[in-house]
Amino acid sequence: MDKILVKSKGPLKGKVRISGAKNAALPILAATILGTEEIVLEDVPELKDVEIITEVLRGLGLKIEKDGNKLVIDPSGLNSYETDYELMSKMRASFLVMGPLLAKLNKAYNSLPGGCNIGSRPIDLHLKGFKALGANIEMTHGEIKAECDKLVGTRIYLDFPSVGATENIMTAAVLAEGETIMENCAMEPEIVDLANFLNKMGAKVMGAGTSTIKIKGVEKLRGCTHQIIPDRIEAGTFMVAAAITGGDITIENIITSHLKPVIAKLEETGAKVIENGDTVRVVGTDDIKPIEIKTLPHPGFPTDLQAQFMALLTQAEGQSSIIETVFENRFMHAEELKKMGAKIKVVDREAILLGKNKLYGSKVAATDLRAGAALILAGLVSEGETEISEIHHIDRGYEKIEEKFRNLGADIKRV
Repeated sequence: MDKILVKSKGPLKGKVRISGAKNAALPILAATILGTEEIVLEDVPELKDVEIITEVLRGLGLKIEKDGNKLVIDPSGLNSYETDYELMSKMRASFLVMGPLLAKLNKAYNSLPGGCNIGSRPIDLHLKGFKALGANIEMTHGEIKAECDKLVGTRIYLDFPSVGATENIMTAAVLAEGETIMENCAMEPEIVDLANFLNKMGAKVMGAGTSTIKIKGVEKLRGCTHQIIPDRIEAGTFMVAAAITGGDITIENIITSHLKPVIAKLEETGAKVIENGDTVRVVGTDDIKPIEIKTLPHPGFPTDLQAQFMALLTQAEGQSSIIETVFENRFMHAEELKKMGAKIKVVDREAILLGKNKLYGSKVAATDLRAGAALILAGLVSEGETEISEIHHIDRGYEKIEEKFRNLGADIKRV
């Protein structure tokens, strides 16, 4: 089993280019099922999750050619509405093929999705949306079957602004007859990227990025060329890396409007954030200030950067607190950070941190994707060597992470 070894080597300095967003690439890849002509996707990150969904699509009959970060997809060979059980069990986002399959073939057979164990992420909202559009849903022994004569536009209210449900229902509705109005939608930038991609193929999606999305059904979608947006979570991780090491990092290929709450919180800790077009320079300080964070759906503070900020706040002078409102089981990294010397008390959905802690290199495990990133960040300021296991989680969401950190001067290697 591979492990990542990290040693402290002082402040990180230099430039890093951010890869395409995993959470934008996955729903867009699923939505290629809807096309009838060649689709070219640029800036697709080379990640385990992308590999899995690509295999799911190939299993459904799509032809996919890879050239570095570019994928050329021919959806015309789509010949199956049934996804591979083993691939589905590896990754939750594989479930995003259900909406496009239902729209294109009027049928979708899927097993229940897997992925990171960060809390309950029920698929009932996805299924509620499909039912509202006219699908019959049958669930048996971990398998979901959705079928319809045709999908018909309607009004759908989401009980929670779920990102996955918003994406899945949107991709089902683009070929539905008439108009669909979705309310209480997720507003994440990745939703906007998906809508832009669909519209390039000929869909009529309006309002993405707000809580109400209107979709006028069309008869068919064509092909297009589309560049995936930069990964705001990877960008945020390197911003925290500059802050925690007292470094000076220029982060390239970034959309700063996607990171407003992150920039605000970093500045509260005392870091300097200098924005310049599609680059941001973050200069850390030796005097990290304690802060309070509450995770919320976008445009609030992202849950996917909560763990990285927890690592940073172990080095703040005084007491900080983090309240997690999005996932109920997302403090597993706290126990791993405590092994390294962090003083953290978790009560229900709040973590209280007492800084400033001297951290020591230890044997720790990446309990999920973002927890893995947090442990690397903690390792960068720990005495001795930090050995991180279960790094398959990290590979799901960070492209060439060791190489990028090494280029900034970090002592990090995979063994």
